[in-house]
Amino acid sequence: MTSRDDFKSFIPAEKKIPELTIKAVLVGALLAIILGAANAYLGLYAGMTVSAVIPGAVMAFAFLKPFKGTILEVNIGMMGAAAGEALAAGVIFTIPALVLMGTWTEVHYLETTLIALFGGMLGVLWMVPLRRALIINTDLPFPEGVAVAAVLTTTVGGEETESGKKSKSGVSGVWLIVGVLVAALFKFGQVALKIFAGAVHGIVNIGKFDIGGGEKSGVFYGGVATSPALLGVGWIIGPKISSFVFVGGLLGWVILVPLIALATGLPTPVTPSEITDALALGYGNFDMGSQIWGFFAIWGNYIRYIGVGAMVVGGLFTIFKLRSNLAAGIKEAVAGIKGGKTEVKKRTDQDLNIKLVFLMIGLLTIPVFLIYAWISSLWVVSAVMAVFAILFAFIASAIAGYMAGLLGSSNNPISGVTVSVLLITSLILLGFGLSGNAGAAGIAILIAAVICCAAAISGDVLQSMTCGQMIGATPRNQQIAEIVGVAAAAPILALVVQALDKAYHIGSTNLPAPQAFLMQGIVKGVLGGEMVWPFVVAGAVLAFVLILINLPVLPVAIGIYLPFTLSVPIFAGGIVRTITNRAITKKYGSAEEEEISDWELAIKQTDVAPKEKIIRTGLLFTAGLIAGEALMGVIVAFLIIGGFNFAVFDFPPILPGLLVWIFIAALLAYIPLREIYAKDDK
Repeated sequence: MTSRDDFKSFIPAEKKIPELTIKAVLVGALLAIILGAANAYLGLYAGMTVSAVIPGAVMAFAFLKPFKGTILEVNIGMMGAAAGEALAAGVIFTIPALVLMGTWTEVHYLETTLIALFGGMLGVLWMVPLRRALIINTDLPFPEGVAVAAVLTTTVGGEETESGKKSKSGVSGVWLIVGVLVAALFKFGQVALKIFAGAVHGIVNIGKFDIGGGEKSGVFYGGVATSPALLGVGWIIGPKISSFVFVGGLLGWVILVPLIALATGLPTPVTPSEITDALALGYGNFDMGSQIWGFFAIWGNYIRYIGVGAMVVGGLFTIFKLRSNLAAGIKEAVAGIKGGKTEVKKRTDQDLNIKLVFLMIGLLTIPVFLIYAWISSLWVVSAVMAVFAILFAFIASAIAGYMAGLLGSSNNPISGVTVSVLLITSLILLGFGLSGNAGAAGIAILIAAVICCAAAISGDVLQSMTCGQMIGATPRNQQIAEIVGVAAAAPILALVVQALDKAYHIGSTNLPAPQAFLMQGIVKGVLGGEMVWPFVVAGAVLAFVLILINLPVLPVAIGIYLPFTLSVPIFAGGIVRTITNRAITKKYGSAEEEEISDWELAIKQTDVAPKEKIIRTGLLFTAGLIAGEALMGVIVAFLIIGGFNFAVFDFPPILPGLLVWIFIAALLAYIPLREIYAKDDK
């Protein structure tokens, strides 16, 4: 296991510059509210949220620039923004399920605020003992952390080097701007103007086969989300991890779904919303769209749960592998609680007081218990489940944090972690004999809501903390900023979800809340005895097999759980990185010589060697791609909320978007290597 203890941060540990200032904290709180509200709508409307780490950093920079904010103050502002967005995911994936199930007739403001507040606080607090284990003592890439550090050091931080003078990195920051503009314009064309499709879907029928009585079609599906950001993520995480994600996608989408379709036939859309979805998938062609819809239905109803089963086992195995790092953190906590002496740490390694952290985690059990009892009227069950929620929030936060470190927050399947929690919670409630109890279904969702908020926060906390580690922030100050962000966002998020429900009605075509429908289905499935357990067990067995042959479980599990359209562009980014690495090796010898990590290159300002310059140029361009798409995603969310509609086509054409996306991939290959090609031509 590697350690990053000796990593030389952008602002040295011994140097102090303004960081946790009132202006930085206020900007963080404001951004938490703005980005949290935007993502609440986006999540309920489209079933996904946009990571606010990079948009938050850019917006914090814009707000603080007139006040001459330092790079560390901008980082504090970003922490608040990340908290608001992450909390939005935790709330909108779970709370609306209570309305869909009929447990609530409308969104309850006070209960929603308290659940978001306590869940978010848990996520921040559990990340204190987990920070070193996941950031310092692993070699997880943290793609968005790397990208935002490159953004900050290139835009804000040039004047803050050790010498106190603005240094020349030898790499032009123009590539960051180019990446932002390319991805932002492309995203605006996709989601606002709708002049080309955001994803390409295709299905191939290879004939009829008589299997199990009656002829069924043999069908294969292929698809790709034309996302510049996912290309960038794939480039940063590299070919190895992106390949494992792609293998998971192949296993689920190219092997298992076609086999089930061959055995049972493809389901067909029936309800008006299903027919609308099928038309969108087929770009107006209902026959093709209904087949693709059927493919997605099999994946959503069955194959996805293989990914969930693999995630549970893979996540627990990951925690087991990190046990020594976690044990070290717990020993330190015990020493602090006993009043023993702990060594004085450098500024960039100082967390919140561990004694206070564990005291606050313990105290949170009381209000969580009171909320559960208040809503369900099941006092004994609520007491047991409150303790379970607090402890399981640790496991879920560790798993979600690890997955965020692997693929980034935007691609972190928080809903998969929440599904896992719901499965376990529902089984425990079954053990209490509450299978037909309406209160039990509600408490299952509430437990998942607290844990989902904690898990969602943990992923964004770790991306932000990673950026902080690279630029030289003080972890304690970042953790305080995150708590302020949670406290600012929680009451506003409840208000936003409540208002959206009144305006559009959760579950309607205007506000479909797809993740909440998934959670509702799981609770009803387990407590109603209709859960597809064989697929969950199959996923668990697959995880054990991968562990036995020493292959990473979580990237494969994520590949099975995510839509295939997301795995493909991540893999494409990994392929482009392979081309880059091979060109470097061919020109400058083995990449192993004087190896320097992406972490170091993202913040390096002086004495950049030629092969390092190639990677840093690539990091800046990919950081721009991720930032541009994320920023435009937030801007378009606000346009949608404001009722603006710029759509040119109902069913945008496929080919233009695909061609432009391939061109962006070619740019990603060419831009970092252009100097090599230029020299070779001379």
